[in-house]
Amino acid sequence: MATSSFPSSSFLVYFILSLLSIHSCKGHPNNAALFIFGDSLFDAGNNNYINTSFKANFLPYGQSFFKFPTGRFSDGRLIPDFIAKYANLPLILPYLHPMNKIYVHGVNFASAGAGALADTHQGLVIDLKTQLSYFNKVTKVVEGIGHPAEAKALLSKAVYFISIGSNDYIAPFTTNSTLFQSHSPQEYVQLVIGNLTTIIKGIHKNGGRKFAFLGVGDIGCVPLVKAVFLQGKDECFENITQLVTLHNKHLYKTLQHLEKELEGFVYSYADLYTSANQISNNPAKYGFKEGKAACCGSGPFRGYFSCGGRDGEEYELCSNPNEYLFYDATHPTERANQLVAEWLWNGSSGSIKPYNLKALFNV
Repeated sequence: MATSSFPSSSFLVYFILSLLSIHSCKGHPNNAALFIFGDSLFDAGNNNYINTSFKANFLPYGQSFFKFPTGRFSDGRLIPDFIAKYANLPLILPYLHPMNKIYVHGVNFASAGAGALADTHQGLVIDLKTQLSYFNKVTKVVEGIGHPAEAKALLSKAVYFISIGSNDYIAPFTTNSTLFQSHSPQEYVQLVIGNLTTIIKGIHKNGGRKFAFLGVGDIGCVPLVKAVFLQGKDECFENITQLVTLHNKHLYKTLQHLEKELEGFVYSYADLYTSANQISNNPAKYGFKEGKAACCGSGPFRGYFSCGGRDGEEYELCSNPNEYLFYDATHPTERANQLVAEWLWNGSSGSIKPYNLKALFNV
């Protein structure tokens, strides 16, 4: 995988874009802030600043919206970027961005490759526990500025948006995971949910009250899995699907329990598993031409992680990412991210419980 440094000119362009979006926000500073935790579905560039191979700081990533790579694993914006727009917030900068000192609108702590378990890609990512430690530092900064009551209000009115778990369930099949091998599927899922619960309680202890969770999608069906694990067969890897199904069921039950246990705790849970499968199996219904193969990559379903020519590899690139659900081996296109974000924002209680994000921001 490529590990080239983030282009210095992009630092300035990206920061200017963020500043412009800050000044264009109506109602500042009364908008609820957005704090983002998770993995590559949400990472807006934190991994640009750590020593890792999990990076998207090279073209064609970023080709559609930013016109240069920002570190996002997509051709353009991610789900949190659209949610910030709908909430009348600016682009939420990565915590590790060297110019990011503005926390009034929130911060993005997500790291590509990260999991709820510290063992998941250990040493190559910012795991969820470390993301919480960064949030703890941010709360100290917020509390040190202005009146304590204002800081408390900012943290309690903010929405804490979390996407985690995919890497915990795919990594055991790509690495030698002794943790996975020493536990049953049920026990392993309980470890993941247990770590996530600890993080939720840590955020709550620091004032967080409103939480939004993206359930794990059916990663057993993504182009990477079909190409690598299933030798190009148009099927799903049931071992992974089983874990994801257990995770989503356990997560929802845990959130219902936390609602009773934690003071002021309110949440939104989105069933990405079902929604993403509907798009993949019926792409034309949602305006896509291709719901199974990636736009950028090589091999069956373009499922090999060669997008951008990592390690000098050859790769194929589609002419129009908007026609595809997947941009690379595991990540959605900007258009797919926008579709999911619109659903999260305005969706009905049948697939988003008990609040959609628009309602959660206004609770």
